[in-house]
Amino acid sequence: MKVAAFSEFGGPEVLRAMEMETPEAGGGQVRVRVRAAGVQPFDVAVRQGWTPPGVSGDLPRVPGNEFAGVVDQVGAGVTGFAPGDEVLGFDLLGCYAEYVVVPAENVTPKPAGMSWEVAGGFTAGTQTAHIALEQLGAGEGDTLLVHAAAGAVGTAAVQLARSRGAVVIGTARQENHDYLRSLGAVPVAYGEGLEERVRAAAPGGVDAVLDGAGGEALDVSLRLVKPERIVTLVEHGRAAELGVQTTRGVRLASRLAELAELHVRGALAWHVRRAYPLERAAEAHREVEARHGRGKVVLTVG
Repeated sequence: MKVAAFSEFGGPEVLRAMEMETPEAGGGQVRVRVRAAGVQPFDVAVRQGWTPPGVSGDLPRVPGNEFAGVVDQVGAGVTGFAPGDEVLGFDLLGCYAEYVVVPAENVTPKPAGMSWEVAGGFTAGTQTAHIALEQLGAGEGDTLLVHAAAGAVGTAAVQLARSRGAVVIGTARQENHDYLRSLGAVPVAYGEGLEERVRAAAPGGVDAVLDGAGGEALDVSLRLVKPERIVTLVEHGRAAELGVQTTRGVRLASRLAELAELHVRGALAWHVRRAYPLERAAEAHREVEARHGRGKVVLTVG
């Protein structure tokens, strides 16, 4: 099968098209013919040299932990799925590939009204946002500050928090402000004077922060709320010393199914800003590394 993988750690250029043996589904597993896979900062970190807990150090390594495709093989003991079923799902690595084998509990049926590109890049951002909001308990009457609000996680967080009755202030580049308004957020620009602009937008104060930017944005957040009312998605190295949270939940197919249903009902918009073919995965990584892009980058397969 064709994959996008790397044999050494480094910049986007180490990510190349390769061929690997097609995996077979074992007991409790399904094999999925991938149609699209999401690209995210997690994948960039893996390519740069970070090895997630529980992963061997073997190379070459195939990044990617979210996908959508068609079940083409079902292992012993699997019920509820059959060859030909359209699904979306997740795994720790290995999704930049023509085929992926995962536990059946990692997939859920793809709604007919969801495109392949949306489905392929839907899992990580929406579930991360949902988990973070559960940790923060942000809801009716709260004011939530979301940094990097125009990105994938931010896009989901703004909408999910608004549906819970929260007021949302979102930081983003000026060119993404109309996009944030369309999602229901009050946009605020990055840069010098950020704290003053946030305070002006939230005269009653900020109750919680979802930080997808780090750096200055996190420093400002610590002057606005107590550390335990912040979840950071990017500053894992500083989180413990600062006393802020990182996401602790796990991805679940049941949660994914609920979020996908919200999308097809029109209650959770999902923006794919660019789709690259699998063999151009390096270009996709360059775009994600540039930061501040709107919505999601995905790879299309086949």
